[in-house]
Amino acid sequence: MKQRVISAIIALAILIPVLKIGGTIFNITVFILSILALKEFLDIKQIKKELPSFITFISYLMLSLFVLTNITNKDILFSIDYRIIAGLFLVFTLPTVLYHDRSLYSIVDAFYLIGGIFFLGISFSLMILVRNVGLTTLVYLFLITIMTDTYAYLIGRLIGKHKLLENISPNKTWEGTIGGTLFGTLIGSCFYMTVIENNLPIYVIILMTMFLSILGQFGDLFFSAIKRYYGKKDFSNIMPGHGGILDRLDSIIFVILGFMFFITII
Repeated sequence: MKQRVISAIIALAILIPVLKIGGTIFNITVFILSILALKEFLDIKQIKKELPSFITFISYLMLSLFVLTNITNKDILFSIDYRIIAGLFLVFTLPTVLYHDRSLYSIVDAFYLIGGIFFLGISFSLMILVRNVGLTTLVYLFLITIMTDTYAYLIGRLIGKHKLLENISPNKTWEGTIGGTLFGTLIGSCFYMTVIENNLPIYVIILMTMFLSILGQFGDLFFSAIKRYYGKKDFSNIMPGHGGILDRLDSIIFVILGFMFFITII
């Protein structure tokens, strides 16, 4: 627990100023985090099968294109160059023929990489986009995930008895999930109404925040399922006591994706 607290303090001491400053420093930080996240995503895949060095290099290159393409964009309606998407499919599917050996590189590997890089690339690119739109919006999204996770953990420890999905995340309970959702929604909604704007009807803000709180917990379970499949407890040990980048950002990745979906509706 002591190690976990120290790691959290160090991470917050670095990330809070970077988040507040924004601009180039924030963009570089997010880019570095995306590279580390991809490394974890590739490393866990290579537990079962080593990827060719050329494919690994292309993976980092394609992720960089996704993340850095829209760093100056301030339009909340995200857009992406279709040439990057076309390139993503081409550079990973063509080598399945060129390698001539499924033990080296197969169509399964190709679609694992296509899906993962598309998923991570858009998520981290959106993180930059949301910060360009406004600091308070990104704080709102982080606040939902932090409050949901914190209260889900505390309430689960105090009164949790009914397991949620024991085969994926043995420590999560229905009591913790419900408690985390309630507090994440309450605190997140209050922040949105008092700091961001109050033009939206209260019920819309509450529904949006609740949707994002629940979605963040699905994100946690999704990445836990990946770890269980590959027999790993954490994606890495870059943050002692917390795990890796994907262990810490699993919820916010889904929350940002969900926010971009919801904001287009309202």
